Amino acid sequence: MKFSDGLWLNQRGYEVSYATQAYEVTTTRNSIHVFATANAIWNRAMTLGGVTFEIIYTAVAPDVIRVQIAHHRGGLKNKPQFDLNLPEGYVPDDIHEEDGFVSMTAGSTTVKIKKGTDGWDVSYLRNGKRITGGGWRSTSYIQENKFHRDARLSVQTDDEFFNFPQDSRSAYVREQLTLDVGECVYGFGEKFTPFVKNGQTVETWNSDGGTCSDQSYKCIPFYLTSNKYGILVNTADKVSFEVASDTINKVSFTVPGEELDYFFIGGENLQEVLVNYTDLTGKPALPPAKTFGLWLSTSFTTTYDEETVTSFISGMAERDIPLQMFHFDCFWMKEYHWTDFEWDLTQFPDPPAMLKRLADRGLGLCCWINPYISQRSCLFDIGVEKGYFLKNPDGSVFQTDMWQPGMAIVDFTNPEAAKWFASGVRKLCEMGVTAIKTDFGERIPTKVVYHNGADPIAMHNYYTYLYNKTVFEVLEDYYGKGQACLFARSATVGGQKFPVHWGGDCSAEYTSMAETLRGGLSLCSSGFGFFSHDIGGFEATASPDVYKRWCAFGLMSTHSRLHGSTSYRVPWNFDEESCDVLRFFTKLKGKLMPYLFA
Repeated sequence: MKFSDGLWLNQRGYEVSYATQAYEVTTTRNSIHVFATANAIWNRAMTLGGVTFEIIYTAVAPDVIRVQIAHHRGGLKNKPQFDLNLPEGYVPDDIHEEDGFVSMTAGSTTVKIKKGTDGWDVSYLRNGKRITGGGWRSTSYIQENKFHRDARLSVQTDDEFFNFPQDSRSAYVREQLTLDVGECVYGFGEKFTPFVKNGQTVETWNSDGGTCSDQSYKCIPFYLTSNKYGILVNTADKVSFEVASDTINKVSFTVPGEELDYFFIGGENLQEVLVNYTDLTGKPALPPAKTFGLWLSTSFTTTYDEETVTSFISGMAERDIPLQMFHFDCFWMKEYHWTDFEWDLTQFPDPPAMLKRLADRGLGLCCWINPYISQRSCLFDIGVEKGYFLKNPDGSVFQTDMWQPGMAIVDFTNPEAAKWFASGVRKLCEMGVTAIKTDFGERIPTKVVYHNGADPIAMHNYYTYLYNKTVFEVLEDYYGKGQACLFARSATVGGQKFPVHWGGDCSAEYTSMAETLRGGLSLCSSGFGFFSHDIGGFEATASPDVYKRWCAFGLMSTHSRLHGSTSYRVPWNFDEESCDVLRFFTKLKGKLMPYLFA
């Protein structure tokens, strides 16, 4: 969100107050507390009112420093919190004051803060060398005046099921950190825009926008730079990043409300920065070895039954193309009934027997689900009666006709609702399903009420964490650690613990392959260890040359799935050479498996 209007001015309608003076500085065994004012204070009369900042710099671990900035601290504490590994009792290597500065060193990373009336200056150093920091007009509190806000809201549309809702919040806290000449910025989760993010505006708001837009299924408020540090903004709420775009030599990050919490994460190189980041947010689980092989899907809206499925599997075997996983997409359940965890018996009369026949061929088996319960689902009335769905402010169940007629959304903040949904997943495991595709999780409304009273706007991105965690833990409990695998589309901070994630809806063309590659690289620059995509593109049907090139790309990705929308993705539907190309790269990946898995 841009607030500046060139160097000297701010956007009309906003009042910006900047941290100007470290008026009071105190230290503890592991932190520096700064009481900062928006003006230089020369006498007591100047202390009567005005904007102030309470800022705490805490050494969390070697090379990790937490920064908590507060204007007003009395707000509701109802926002979901990322599941962070914060070690207790860590003591920094050094805290000391000299020459008008106070500094704290954790590992090879130091934060250094100027005291007194001679301007605002915060520097982050590695081995004594400054790598970034904030100075004049960096840390700031922003207020929108009433007239501007009223005018904005009077013309804003309220299509809040898909986009950010009408936002009556009118206060923001912003931090700005400097960039060096030539410094490049990466990350922010799955971003299909150019891989180097300099010059972009990035907003963390999970959306179902495909790979051809600046929207993302997996928004992560984390970036890292070629100067060997990363920043995690510690909120599930919407974060706006201006990456050398609002102010060319800075990254600005802004959150709505009265407080901003972020972590500065250093490292010897970018790999070490990511290690330190995942020490904090969680490590990717290692999926089963079988899942690294080739996956084949029924595709999305195609017509299929057991005979179709068997013909595909036999066709791959006849052409000597090794297949490890088979995926049943949406229509394993009856149309209009998603999600009910019930097989469509008109297409699959005896699901357990069919699954056993497929498993006997050495295949892992995956089924598609989502967290939306159609009004025609056998689960709908139970969910209404038990209070398992998100509710409208008036207490009624939130429903929409988008995706499934009359569908409701499972409220995973209700422990009983999570257990109820998990029981459906477990039923599939008992039949022989070994992996689950957890589709959707981005289309989460914000004018709803959660069981635990959580802020519904902050829950929009966080919802996916609870959804994927619920399903992953069923698989892990049933099959054991190291044997659980999702095929998930949405994610937030910590979602890397529940792999695998795929890139969502792409088109069957070269440009979409490039979009997908950028999305995967950005996601894996944000702490995710595994990434996949729809080989051949999801929308439309690829030409043979695109399909063959995508096979090479797909088999050199961590996970490799043939999947589409309206047509099958078996190679002989394209040309015979496609079979040769797919066979070559599938077997090549198989030869590399000892190295890859290690």
